[in-house]
Amino acid sequence: MVLLQTYHELLRNKRIKASGKIENILKTRPIRSLSGIVNVAVLTKPYPCPGKCIYCPTEKGIPKSYLSGEPAVERAKRLHFDPYLQVKKRIEMLEQEGHPTDKIELRIIGGTWSFYPKKYQDWYIKKCFNACLEKNAKNLKEVQRLNEKAKHRIIGISIETRPDFINEKEIRHLRELGITMVELGVQSIFDDILKLNRRGHTIKETIKATKLLKDAGFKILYQMMLNLPGSNPKRDEKMFKELFSNQSFQPDLLKIYPCALLKEAPLYKQWKKGKYLPYKEKQLIDLIKSIKNKIPYYVRIQRITRDIPSTRIAAGPTKISNLRQLISGQTSCRCIRCREIKGNYDKKERIYLFKEKYPASNGKEIFLSFENKERTKLYSLLRLRLTSQNRAFIRELHTYGQLLPIERSSSLKSPQHKGLGKKLIKEAEKIVKKDFKLKKIAVISGIGARDYYRKLGYKLEDTYMVKNI
Repeated sequence: MVLLQTYHELLRNKRIKASGKIENILKTRPIRSLSGIVNVAVLTKPYPCPGKCIYCPTEKGIPKSYLSGEPAVERAKRLHFDPYLQVKKRIEMLEQEGHPTDKIELRIIGGTWSFYPKKYQDWYIKKCFNACLEKNAKNLKEVQRLNEKAKHRIIGISIETRPDFINEKEIRHLRELGITMVELGVQSIFDDILKLNRRGHTIKETIKATKLLKDAGFKILYQMMLNLPGSNPKRDEKMFKELFSNQSFQPDLLKIYPCALLKEAPLYKQWKKGKYLPYKEKQLIDLIKSIKNKIPYYVRIQRITRDIPSTRIAAGPTKISNLRQLISGQTSCRCIRCREIKGNYDKKERIYLFKEKYPASNGKEIFLSFENKERTKLYSLLRLRLTSQNRAFIRELHTYGQLLPIERSSSLKSPQHKGLGKKLIKEAEKIVKKDFKLKKIAVISGIGARDYYRKLGYKLEDTYMVKNI
């Protein structure tokens, strides 16, 4: 890192010229920018949660479900949960490690976002945007407008919430904030397990929230839990099969969290009385391997297990902190994360356009992607949705590989800035016009990506980028 700092100092003093080769050699933790973006996670202030889930920990001074010792929690504590400082410091750290920070995916974590006061939400988002600017804006609209051309552009924002807090009014507010992805705490799709774990809602709320969000263009991530009280490996496996065979679900992304037994959660008392038994290590590993082998091409497994320190876990296989690495190479997982190109880009390799159609929430989903012939290397993807109300949405556009700064020209070592995204958009427009006879298409664009769509003929209407085709 010292060498990298010296290199940047020489650049600032104009004593040397920029060198991509040197920058790549000096970069630390290269994986942080190999998905085409950098991720910045920020934690909300401690605040009550409406849920009474028996597996969820409560620690004083920490948002519900989070614990001291988790990296994002420790960063937030040091900065007194200030969103401006959390974003600012994270960007500085990424830059010190040698990563471009032009394209930021902002992940807001902590409790149930939709339960926080709206005034706090507005303030929080504005502070996050201000941290990406060289000056402070007066209000949310101004800060969003400035971010469209800022050095650090927020090209996507995700929040965590409960399915029973999603309705038309909430969706409207999420769009005004610039949210593009919602992480739903689904946990289980079986009502008896939800009831046993005091989740406070049924599967009907999940199905309704999924449809409302998809019809508004959002990407949807399901947080799913294995080894919940009342379940077993066979039932957990059935649950994941149902997720992608039942059109009422079909999430775009997954976080798979085996239930962690924590002293701060009510479940701990049940375990002490012998009323709950965590899976054995082999049971859990075999289950996750089986699940991964059945994941469709259009789904990304964002992560497996939480960053909870093993010392905080009372018992069970969730003490294994490197669970994902343990099973790496032991499955034929086709998920997006396992296939994305990362640093393996070869400009000579031929790529192909793939189209995959599937029904979801009474609408039609079309997954477009550029991949190699064997579908083992994913370069770029687009999610197109045709709703039951005959509206067309591009819900996601993403080109993977090494993140390139917005103003930098094409690189031999990255598929970014080679026109792959534009080709996918053109294909989506053709499908909407020719196959579905529609004259308009909308994009749930991140604030920092609006300028990209303007150059392709899209205009801002309400909170979406829209084009007449």
